[in-house]
Amino acid sequence: MFVTSRLKLLSLRGAIAAMVIAFSGLTIPATASAQLSGAIFTTSFDGTACSGTDLNIYASRQDVYLDGGPHHTGAAGLPDGNYYVKVTDPSGADRLGYTTTASVVVSGGEFVTCYQLWAILVKDSDGTQGYDLTPNNGGEYKVWVSTVSNFDNSSTKTDNFKVDEDGGGGVVSTGTLVVQKFYDANANSVVDGSDTFIIGWKVAIADDATAPATCINQDDFTEVVSVVQPGVCVVKEYMPTQTNWIRTLPAGTDTIVVNVPENGTGTALFGNVCTGPGGGHTLGFWSNRNGQALTSEADLQALAALNLRNADGSPFDPTTLAGFRSWLLSGSATNMAYMLSVQLAAMELNVYEGFVSGSALIYAPGTASANANGFATVNDVMAEANAELGADGQTLSGDPNRAIQEALKNALDKANNNLNFVQSSPCAFTFN
Repeated sequence: MFVTSRLKLLSLRGAIAAMVIAFSGLTIPATASAQLSGAIFTTSFDGTACSGTDLNIYASRQDVYLDGGPHHTGAAGLPDGNYYVKVTDPSGADRLGYTTTASVVVSGGEFVTCYQLWAILVKDSDGTQGYDLTPNNGGEYKVWVSTVSNFDNSSTKTDNFKVDEDGGGGVVSTGTLVVQKFYDANANSVVDGSDTFIIGWKVAIADDATAPATCINQDDFTEVVSVVQPGVCVVKEYMPTQTNWIRTLPAGTDTIVVNVPENGTGTALFGNVCTGPGGGHTLGFWSNRNGQALTSEADLQALAALNLRNADGSPFDPTTLAGFRSWLLSGSATNMAYMLSVQLAAMELNVYEGFVSGSALIYAPGTASANANGFATVNDVMAEANAELGADGQTLSGDPNRAIQEALKNALDKANNNLNFVQSSPCAFTFN
């Protein structure tokens, strides 16, 4: 008992000590905080204000100005406040210049003035105005803007730029790289109809390893409109942490190689859709009292007209609700035709009763009715499933028709469970 009481006392003392620390003003390691919102970019000065164009190539270090916030429609602004700034080599290892205080001000999500980097920084080498030459052979620099002096990642935004001082400070040849992302609502890999562009999708931009350096190697967010050196850029789209996003353009890859011509524009266009609910009701619903109450004699007759199968491959023509319920609940994939049949029956009822639109698009990879990106209408998938059941009613392991029936079964199963309908507008997305 004494040992137990002593342990309780020590535990109580520990709890009190933790409370004292919590309220004493001591610095306690914080948990991961939310990433700083908004964006920064380097640009030029037009005589009265920043040009608003995201530039990545300059003739001299004095030509580089700092801007940020919503430089395109839908982009997030930086939180209002005072910021520290520094310039480093692209790796971040060598500091080349810095502000001595948090002297850069953001108000209303935007910088209050067009800040010339050379004017606001002091050189790391000797403390005089400006910033030192980068040790990078390609003339690349990284600018950092942060709410904290240690430039913690979660409190900091960065942007890379290049200075072509070897050219003697003259005119630099440029082209424009555009990166766009659109929501491909009809999953046809073409921007058309009511398709909308998506702002804030994360992409990686890099040089082509086999070509002269053109692009700054860094991450960015759509819509990207960046002035770069003419040449070849490689753009890769990230996929978000949400797993319901599917790529439609380009097919089969996440990367686009873009040729940026001198005084011209090179464009990388990515398309995606997201999947989710579409009104489906499961086998469980159609076998319970609620589903049974909706299933009419006309519904049973319509189902009997299909090529539905029993476990032994024989035709199933429902005549009673009790018999139909028992058949649904006994569904098994030993004979894939049987499991496909019960999923088909559930989806037919979903359409009969108006829960699902037969013209709705679902993700149905591996089916013959799907387009090149794996999407098909509910009606087309049901028609294909019915035809497959009519052609082969017993698809056991090893049957050559089992794979296509399983793909159809999977598509209908997910639709009945509200997982694979193409949504009419973009879903939420976040990136690590």
